[in-house]
Amino acid sequence: MRPKAELHLHIEGTLEPELVVELARRNRIDLPTFDVEAIRARYSFANLQAFLDVYYENMAVLRTEQDFYDLATAYLRRAAAQGVRHAEIFFDPQAHLSRGVPLEVVFGGLSEALKDGGLSAALILCFLRDRGAEEAEEVLRAALPYRDRFIGVGLDSAEVGYPPSLFRRVFDVAAAEGLHRVAHAGEEGGPDYVWEALDVLRVERVDHGIRAMEDPQLVARLREERIPLTVCPLSNVRLRAVPSLRDHILPAMLDEGLVVTVNSDDPAYFGGYVEDNYAALRQELGMTDAQLDRIARNSFDAAFTEVRTDTVKGPTPAGRPLN
Repeated sequence: MRPKAELHLHIEGTLEPELVVELARRNRIDLPTFDVEAIRARYSFANLQAFLDVYYENMAVLRTEQDFYDLATAYLRRAAAQGVRHAEIFFDPQAHLSRGVPLEVVFGGLSEALKDGGLSAALILCFLRDRGAEEAEEVLRAALPYRDRFIGVGLDSAEVGYPPSLFRRVFDVAAAEGLHRVAHAGEEGGPDYVWEALDVLRVERVDHGIRAMEDPQLVARLREERIPLTVCPLSNVRLRAVPSLRDHILPAMLDEGLVVTVNSDDPAYFGGYVEDNYAALRQELGMTDAQLDRIARNSFDAAFTEVRTDTVKGPTPAGRPLN
């Protein structure tokens, strides 16, 4: 199994049905059903909003530091088993604050899990674009006392109607704090969302970005500036961004010389963790070892945190030197 980094992973999206039930019982939360398979059967979505409805409903079981610790620990264990040597993990503090869960609880559980996880990992604080730019800035300022516990900010949730340019100010604040910057763009939204993410938010990576391929000028810029794209193939299929994996644009993105990485997004909901995505690309698209090795090397090159050589088994990732 090839070593890889995972750069587009929402920790709340790793909430498997078994853990939903375990945490609900621990916190004495009454679920519509405690049947694991009945919960799993709901993980079928016609669109992004249908997914988000289930996603936020399940999130209600996350209440304590121990809950967040257990959630992140379960992901890190699975990731290590799938060849992940480094993970840059998204989390959505607004989704927890709105339920009365304080920031110190979220940071406490997640950061302790990363410390104990035996895997190189870091946190990226994401803003929910449907909650607006003003709240995003409030959350960022509230999180700055925990600045040593996260390395960057991101922009996620439903794209359409919430273009990146709305969040210029909060991303400027993040940049002034020395935080890395990423944004979801070009999955639901068109190439114009990617342009805005680059020009207005000054992002260093584009999350998803598959619709950038509709604009040759944008493709040329992404190639020339070596801007990484964190593509999530199984997620794209499950949310109907592409009709099927065989229709995915990823091979063409590689042919264009783009810095494409493969990630699992919300793996509990989308049918597989990161190695499952690699395996599906081989099976459904006939991608070769050379192509998949290139994607894996890209993932290390695109990471914000350098990975120590002694944490990487197998071929050393190409690109910038490793400590």
